[in-house]
Amino acid sequence: MKNNASLAYSFFLVLGDAFAIIAAFTAAYILRVSLDHTAVSNNISSVDYITILISLLPLWILIFALIGLYNARVYENRFSEFGRLLVGVFIGVLTVISYAYITNTRVFPARLVTLYAFLLAFFFVLLVRTISRILRRELFSYGVGINNVLLVGDTLSTERLVDALANSKITGYKVIGVVGGDKHSFSDHDVHVFPSFNRAIAALSEHRPHTIVQTELYKDPDTNEAILTYAQEHHIAYRFVPSNSELFVGKIVVDLFHSIPVIAVHQTALIGWGRIVKRLMDIGLGLILVIVTSPIMLLVAIAIKLTDCGPVFFRQQRLSRFNTPIRIFKFRSNNMKYNGLLPEEAFAKMGRPDLLEEYRANGDSLPVDPRVTRIGRFIRKTSIDELPQLFNVIKGDISLVGPRALVAREIEQYDKKNLILSVKSGITGLAQISGVNDLSFEERRKLDLYYVQNWTFWGDIVILAKTISVVLFHKGTRG
Repeated sequence: MKNNASLAYSFFLVLGDAFAIIAAFTAAYILRVSLDHTAVSNNISSVDYITILISLLPLWILIFALIGLYNARVYENRFSEFGRLLVGVFIGVLTVISYAYITNTRVFPARLVTLYAFLLAFFFVLLVRTISRILRRELFSYGVGINNVLLVGDTLSTERLVDALANSKITGYKVIGVVGGDKHSFSDHDVHVFPSFNRAIAALSEHRPHTIVQTELYKDPDTNEAILTYAQEHHIAYRFVPSNSELFVGKIVVDLFHSIPVIAVHQTALIGWGRIVKRLMDIGLGLILVIVTSPIMLLVAIAIKLTDCGPVFFRQQRLSRFNTPIRIFKFRSNNMKYNGLLPEEAFAKMGRPDLLEEYRANGDSLPVDPRVTRIGRFIRKTSIDELPQLFNVIKGDISLVGPRALVAREIEQYDKKNLILSVKSGITGLAQISGVNDLSFEERRKLDLYYVQNWTFWGDIVILAKTISVVLFHKGTRG
């Protein structure tokens, strides 16, 4: 039984977006033409202005659709929706400007109207979608639009799904039954457990599921086929949770391999054009950052040379993509006698094994590290010591964003090291913006692994923006 709630919500979003765009352009016209008595460059009547906008509105909605703003995976993720809305509104305004240029038609009475329209359109669309989300959850509390889910299988995934979908007023899903359940208990939830799929379907004849999620395959292939066939015949959404979930955490592509349908599982989502775009961003942004920060780097190099005789740069061999050894450049922050030594070696040399225990317990940091020079403490606190790695980025050794580049001895501790090393290491990453000193080695590597398997270009932009916040306002720690 098909549930049209998502379709209805998407249709409501289309109407809401259209209303918000018209309201934004109308408000922009009023602000500049009606309320501002400064002379306008083009004498465009309000009727002509709105008529042109309405004629271009379907194209604007099409742009929203093409970038996924009416896809549940986007509008149910607030952060993803926010970013795509900004892009969609910007492209929409450019479309109106392009129309005016191509057709030689005067659309905007003044340039300021364009700016007002862009800002107000983004704000109004975001506001309408926020209200829509609130109303949708309010309807969920009355049982309107709820998606009934039948779970088939007795696995840990089943138990996790029951827990995750427990609050239907928020999720919009309600687990109406579980087929199996001998291994796991669902006593904390009001969930009916059925011994077989046929018994479940018979008992749920009045409240048929809108979605079937099969969390394990039965040994009998006919049983699996019967479940899938039932879902297809009754237009019920069907999902399958693989038993070996590790195979499906990367980039998944369904393709034909010599006429045979296959599922290709890549170690990372960073493949194809993604790698090209990321490399272009590294080169372009890396060059800009080198130019902007070159005076700072020159002053730091002079300060290091004057305060602690020795090399300005710290060079260390680490591992990057495909286990490739690279030589990382950083400003030297350690005293010369400890420079280049691993923490174990340095603390042993100074006869302070107790500091090593404290160092590891505090997430590889010490409040006052005796290995570090006075200038070193400053450049570490401000992350200035990382700036020379920009040359590594331009060279192609590492990326601006990626897993932390580690020495071989450190990365060997992690059993999924080959997955992490399927992409280039980076200057910053998820661990660096997540308060790395509060995280264990295992947790930091999990964040690295998540980045590798869920890479997006927009995600890189977000990490870079948050890195700036961490460096400037110290809202996090470094690794």
